[in-house]
Amino acid sequence: MNTYDPAALECLAAIVEEGGFERAAQRLNVTQSAVSQRLRALEAQVGSVLIVRSRPLRPTSAGQLLLKHTKQLRLLRADLERDLQDLAPRAPGGARDEERISIAINADSIATWALEALGPLARRNLPIEIITDDQDFTQEWLRSGQVLGCVTTLKQPLRGCKVVPLGAMEYVAVASDEFARMHLPGGLTAHNFREVTFVCFNRKDDMQAEFVARRFGLKRVSLPSVFVPSSEGQVRAVAAGWGVSVVPQLMAAPLVAKGLLVDLAPGYKLPIQLYWHSWNLESEVLDALSTALTEAARKALSN
Repeated sequence: MNTYDPAALECLAAIVEEGGFERAAQRLNVTQSAVSQRLRALEAQVGSVLIVRSRPLRPTSAGQLLLKHTKQLRLLRADLERDLQDLAPRAPGGARDEERISIAINADSIATWALEALGPLARRNLPIEIITDDQDFTQEWLRSGQVLGCVTTLKQPLRGCKVVPLGAMEYVAVASDEFARMHLPGGLTAHNFREVTFVCFNRKDDMQAEFVARRFGLKRVSLPSVFVPSSEGQVRAVAAGWGVSVVPQLMAAPLVAKGLLVDLAPGYKLPIQLYWHSWNLESEVLDALSTALTEAARKALSN
């Protein structure tokens, strides 16, 4: 079996993670020419192209396998660092980029329960990198080998991975009190939802349409939309009267209680089941991440 140069593997990872050769060189503190040489040497050793020179750059199938291998090596180093720190604690900070432990989590979980779950690990100097994406797409980061775990709506585990149910995030439709009185005095109905603007996270976000479709028994729903790529930003935009949005009840409930937002479909919540997927590896660091997330989700989410 071939032994691959760790520096070349980290070079491949830097190119993918940074999105280009120039930024990879800056991160690795080498010249761009050195980055190219390391990649060419690795491609020669593997006997296959590892990077598709497109915009954005993306790894080939062989590149994805080596990227996953690199992440596994990082996890092994993190386990070693954790064991060594128990023997001789080091000073806070100073983690290198190649030590980063990457996971993908949807924005609504970050805004509600996930950061609190990861806090104790971060305070123990675990160099966590959180990548955010729509909950239906976070698994793609795991599939490509760029993260070691993800929070997603998809139940089926990938090959070589394990899955744990986290619970259901419940969503409600809300608007500001003034907007509701002016445009939806009787709440959201099957007859008026097309007359108002919905504040969506981004173009991947189908939460608004799914809420309306399930609430009123419709097959296809098209909504007038604006986009605010932040969970907290969505809530702020709604409170400012931009329109209607479907947001986690965990975020909306305090503002509804204060009268700043109005629940437009009282008694109805859209439950979205979430799952934690991770590589099926023996690792204290990975186990600690899994335990922290599953325990926090159990307290915050619905069963």
